[in-house]
Amino acid sequence: MSRILIVEDEAIIRTALRRLLERHAFQVSEAGSVDEALALEPRGFDLVISDLRLPGEPGTDLIEHAAPVPVLIMTSYASMRSAVESLKLGAVDYVAKPFDHDELLETVSRVLQQQASPRSTPPDITDAGGSRQPMIGECAAMQSVYTRIRKTAPADVTVLIQGESGTGKELVARAIHQQSQRAGAPLICVNCAAIPETLIESELFGHEKGAFTGASAARTGLVEAADGGTLFLDEIGELPLDAQARLLRVLQEGEIRRIGSVETRHVDVRLIAATHRDLRALSKTGEFRLDLYYRLNVMQIDLPPLRERDDDILLIADVLLDKACQRHQRDGLRLSRAARREIRDYPWPGNVRELENALERGVILAEGHLIHPDDLGLRPSQPSRPPPEAQPPVEEHFEGDPGGEGEDLSLEDYFQHFVLEHQDHMSETELAQKLGISRKCLWERRQRLGIPRKKQARRSSA
Repeated sequence: MSRILIVEDEAIIRTALRRLLERHAFQVSEAGSVDEALALEPRGFDLVISDLRLPGEPGTDLIEHAAPVPVLIMTSYASMRSAVESLKLGAVDYVAKPFDHDELLETVSRVLQQQASPRSTPPDITDAGGSRQPMIGECAAMQSVYTRIRKTAPADVTVLIQGESGTGKELVARAIHQQSQRAGAPLICVNCAAIPETLIESELFGHEKGAFTGASAARTGLVEAADGGTLFLDEIGELPLDAQARLLRVLQEGEIRRIGSVETRHVDVRLIAATHRDLRALSKTGEFRLDLYYRLNVMQIDLPPLRERDDDILLIADVLLDKACQRHQRDGLRLSRAARREIRDYPWPGNVRELENALERGVILAEGHLIHPDDLGLRPSQPSRPPPEAQPPVEEHFEGDPGGEGEDLSLEDYFQHFVLEHQDHMSETELAQKLGISRKCLWERRQRLGIPRKKQARRSSA
């Protein structure tokens, strides 16, 4: 039976809370102030639930005195900003008064369950601005990720990170690099899908002056720039076959050769790759080299999608909301209960990136001090179909003719039809030009619509 200490100066609230917890098989003790709580030895309990405002010292003083016992802070809705400050001081969570019984019991059970199970400490990550903050997440899947990062980082082996788009693969790569022996050397991050096929070998491996049209000067490639450090290749499944062959030599021999050069250069690079695709399945269709897959998959880390991370969703939402409020100077904004339920129940196909965008919308659109579900725009109501004359023709957005599919053909239908019909004899760059979009936009729409990319025939090296 878990022992809980309630610290609350209002006798009515304290008694009601004690009865609620005792009905659910908790052993409860009471105190009316920090001094009374200290007399009861708070470290002998499994959980301390304390009001923020108490006679004498504030409830947050118990965070240090009770450690390592978790302290759950209670606060009124008017003091939400103080509650956030208490989290920064080390409170495990907070509940707002008047509290919902089910919500309180759920929070208490979750905190006690977390204390009962061994935890892995989330790794700290230094961002581009130099500030450090830990990765966010406490679910079992993320605990496994943290353990794998801790064990893998110092081993200096190749790592393959797998997970859906927007799950934080680059954050994991940064954590591995910053906990490795190469932390003082550069970390070079490359999105393979964002570089045109005709340029990617030059970007990665460099070129000599005059190696091809437009090569007016020699250039150092990104692999060479990462010498001594870590190279992170995101969406490596989009790497062309020629570039895959060159990358394999880097992993096998530690050598690169710039395009147009006969000179071989030695490099010492740790490779971390990431993808949302099944590389083994791609190797069976000839789209990815099987030998490269085996070289990459020395150590694998699987990132869970946001919809499978339970209460982590709200933890991440609170952190992202605080950052969005700072960017837009909207201090004091918080999520309504309905908005929190909406965030918890939404499937998040775009994962953390989609969550960040939704909260950004909410901060911008919120009228008062609360963000409501409508402000998040997660489930927009379907507008009534405008009359035919008000609909812009598809031809205003894309070039070409899908072959008489009908005037009400949607843009996504047109995109899918055009790509499937022409990808066998057009490169990705040519497809993007015909559709009037960037190559990166073409790749993103492929992922959203589930249209596999067909690799082009191997090109001769420059």
